[in-house]
Amino acid sequence: MRVDAFAIRLRPRANFEAADLGVRLCQSSARDVFTCYLAVYLPLVAVALACYEIASWLPGLLLWWSKPWLDRTILFALSRAAFGQRTRPIDVWREQKQVWWGQLLRTLTLQRLSLWRSFTQPVYQLEGLRGAELRARVQQIRSGRTRAGTGILSAFSCAETSILLSLTSLVFWLAPKGTGIGLQLFTQGTTGADWSDLLLTLTYATAIGFVEPYFVAAGFALYLSRRAELEAWDIEQEFRRAFAG
Repeated sequence: MRVDAFAIRLRPRANFEAADLGVRLCQSSARDVFTCYLAVYLPLVAVALACYEIASWLPGLLLWWSKPWLDRTILFALSRAAFGQRTRPIDVWREQKQVWWGQLLRTLTLQRLSLWRSFTQPVYQLEGLRGAELRARVQQIRSGRTRAGTGILSAFSCAETSILLSLTSLVFWLAPKGTGIGLQLFTQGTTGADWSDLLLTLTYATAIGFVEPYFVAAGFALYLSRRAELEAWDIEQEFRRAFAG
């Protein structure tokens, strides 16, 4: 890997300083990241909503379970943005075998249950390791940073929940007086319960659509900071740029 090709300045950072760098990276490349992400996410939402007639709770479960799989598209776009490269949906399509279908079983099982998945995902997706070598690498990257990875998950889960509650509360704030829309929508009658389930699913899908790219970006930047610490990327980057000039 040519560290001088990075578009960001590499150096070991405090955990949440690294997470902030990831958020800034996502902001700076938001057009590419969200275009690629929504091209995958919106069809998934449509499929999830189509399952509403089977069970009202099934769409939300499918969206929740699919998060690590969605993260792979986001990370693909972010990893290219870190080198200053643009990413279009057609680029994701060309690399779909590696981005969407690589390590699919692990992605939907172990990664779904991982408390630090945004931090370790780059190891699984970008480094191309397998078996004992992969496990040793994950352990090395995680060493001393597990709490930070879990903290990122907790922080963005809180942000997601806040958006979900805020959007749901708009029903009560914006409903015209006298329409009878209120808490009874969630507590009275079968029809009201159906509407409440659908409303919660849609608001949950909106919250995921907004928060997930930033969550993945924060973990990715923490991973880059850890590698800079382990491999002295910051020193190598400065030397390469100095001698290139």
